[in-house]
Amino acid sequence: MAEPLSPGRSWGPFRFAGREIAPGEAAEIRLEVSELYTAEPLSVPVTVVRGRRPGRTLFLTAAVHGDELNGVAVIRDLLIDQDFSDLAGTLIAVPVVNVPGFLTQSRTLPDNRDLNRSFPGSPVGSFSARLAHRMFEGVVRRSDFGIDLHTAGGDRANYPHVRADLGDRRAADLAAAFGTPVVIHGRGPQGALRRAAARAGVPAIVYEAGSSRVFERRFIDLGIAGVLNVLRHLGMLDGSALRQPPLRLEIKKSTWLRASAGGILDLKVALGEAVARGQVISVNTNPFGRERSQLVSPAGGIVIGLTRSPLVHPGDAICHLARLRSRDVGRWREYLENGEPFRGRS
Repeated sequence: MAEPLSPGRSWGPFRFAGREIAPGEAAEIRLEVSELYTAEPLSVPVTVVRGRRPGRTLFLTAAVHGDELNGVAVIRDLLIDQDFSDLAGTLIAVPVVNVPGFLTQSRTLPDNRDLNRSFPGSPVGSFSARLAHRMFEGVVRRSDFGIDLHTAGGDRANYPHVRADLGDRRAADLAAAFGTPVVIHGRGPQGALRRAAARAGVPAIVYEAGSSRVFERRFIDLGIAGVLNVLRHLGMLDGSALRQPPLRLEIKKSTWLRASAGGILDLKVALGEAVARGQVISVNTNPFGRERSQLVSPAGGIVIGLTRSPLVHPGDAICHLARLRSRDVGRWREYLENGEPFRGRS
């Protein structure tokens, strides 16, 4: 359970973007973040749910990369289906952060920058820096904790996992509560939302699952369960965890395996599969069908990311390998054999 609230903390209306949301109320708000070419305001949709009882403030964000859609469905379905009438605290839900990228199904923003390398942003910087600044000041700094929802980018897929700085006890507790069997340790790259949030004293985790530009129900449902688990862990909702895996592995090191030559790819592993050192990951051939190269695993581990494209250039990312000791590879194989539900090509 999270640390107790500070003594004497008041509980009344929550002011957001010029609106007051009273205890027990919810509001749909357009947070103005920039302007379009036509000088019309560009706004980000935000739903604020104010609990009747005092409690923590949690932010949920999705589509920081505009083409990553599973998180959009996670937040949408939570707001539609979940009863928040007994919520303690405040939920700030932002289903589409990168609105321009969402409209064009692009990962980046109109200035061709990655929003998730732009936090905490600047009020006088680039388009991306200004949007990041508005989101950071308006949402992140108003929160106690955060969950940022992502998928793999480009033509890749991610096995469902959480990324967190396990050196921060509060972030580690959030990651454990979320309930994925794989947790990857790291602070995140420079400019990432969760890294900037942590520097501001707001522990945040990232949920990664699936592919861009699609809705994948199995990963959406796991994300919904994870968010509800965190809300219960923080005491914002009553009840026990909805789903906790019988095995949880904390990954300290992962490696991207890349194509050594261009060609046509034949994958030999599946997303979530346990692999051994020296195991063949893929075979690369030329258009005549002659074998050109094999990609082999440098260590034992789990396939947590995988390309979906059969066409590769030299240097293209093929497989994201979470490295494990041989004992843990065996434990993961046993976990899969006992019916783990999220394995398979995506």
